[in-house]
Amino acid sequence: MERRLRDLLRASAILTGLLVALGLLLWREETRVAGPVDIVDGDTLRLADGRPLRLEGIDAPEIDQLCDKPSGPYPCGRAARSALVRLVAGANVTCVVGGKDRYGRLLGRCSVGEEDINASLVATGWAVASGRYQAEEAEAREGRLGLWQGRFERPTDWRARR
Repeated sequence: MERRLRDLLRASAILTGLLVALGLLLWREETRVAGPVDIVDGDTLRLADGRPLRLEGIDAPEIDQLCDKPSGPYPCGRAARSALVRLVAGANVTCVVGGKDRYGRLLGRCSVGEEDINASLVATGWAVASGRYQAEEAEAREGRLGLWQGRFERPTDWRARR
């Protein structure tokens, strides 16, 4: 009986340790940053301290990417950057940062006032959804907004070819 109790306690301790380790792996500390930003491209900001922040859950065309619309090719990467510039327009930006991407850039969900920048870029068609914002992408596609006014190569595919 004593041995059985000891084995039960040992198994319980191991299980508790595993649960704590799992909790630490799943826990993501979120940090809030706010202030002026510079716009790098259609989905990347540079914070006042110089750190780059990629907008989480979206993917915008690269700055030198071209897309097609009925009137011909156009620089959609620059158009996506311009859309982000218009959204920010010199305002203070607030971002909730929850990690880093594979290049070491911060990943965040950002807003100006009550406007969700990430969602707005997808809803206006200047970025595609990348894990979230699927409803906004569907609306932009249906409305033929931004990139959806013609043909374009998804930014991930465009980067893979380069």
